[in-house]
Amino acid sequence: MIILKSKREIDRIKESSRVVAKILDLIGKEIRPGITTKMLEDISKEVFKAEQAESAFYNYSVPGNPTRFPGLICVSVNEEVVHGIPDSREIKEGDIVSVDVGVIKRGFYGDGARTFKVGNVSHEVDELLNATQKALEAGISQAESGNMLEDIGRSVQEVVEGAGFSVVRDLVGHGVGRNLHEEPQVPNFAGSGINCRLREGMVLAIEPMVNMGTYKVKTASNNWTVITADRKPSAHFEHTVAITNNGPEKLTVID
Repeated sequence: MIILKSKREIDRIKESSRVVAKILDLIGKEIRPGITTKMLEDISKEVFKAEQAESAFYNYSVPGNPTRFPGLICVSVNEEVVHGIPDSREIKEGDIVSVDVGVIKRGFYGDGARTFKVGNVSHEVDELLNATQKALEAGISQAESGNMLEDIGRSVQEVVEGAGFSVVRDLVGHGVGRNLHEEPQVPNFAGSGINCRLREGMVLAIEPMVNMGTYKVKTASNNWTVITADRKPSAHFEHTVAITNNGPEKLTVID
């Protein structure tokens, strides 16, 4: 069931989403060669504490997975698409690092992600990140009351494939509000069979996951981290977006 949010509820989601943006901004300033993925998690920990918020990811469980997620945030490097677990891994010059942050504050959730370049990257990797960001903006532009959910995925797919990359199909965006994952699922491609009319009051986490090579992915032995099947790089950008009578509103930003 899709839950429509009131203005008050959207304001509360925005409060959590601003914490997401704050964490991502700080990580973007601190990320560099030699820093570990655990050190990036430590940055988030300080913000969670200062903002009196909690990680939406820590200890998260999904059906069929015996392992609860052990990190406060997800930090995925290069061929890791999503759900990378922070540890002692050192980030190197030329890496790309996708950071996904989920926040719960006062009973409402926010969710967002960015992929950061560490130093100089190849032209093709740079194009991968640019295409993923453009695809996210194209998807958000379709989050208008009266449009169809599939309009979002179709717009994302057109940008990605037009740039010569591929959209991950095994993972999707989602509704967000009083729960981290709510209906509807938000595929990043057309023809998924998931569709509905978009309405004012819906809040969606729109999150293209884009691979340089094949769209196919697999899960690592830790039961969480998703990697590209061909081990080529992947990028991930995400905003929590409210559908309002004035069009789509990004909530994972700092005004």
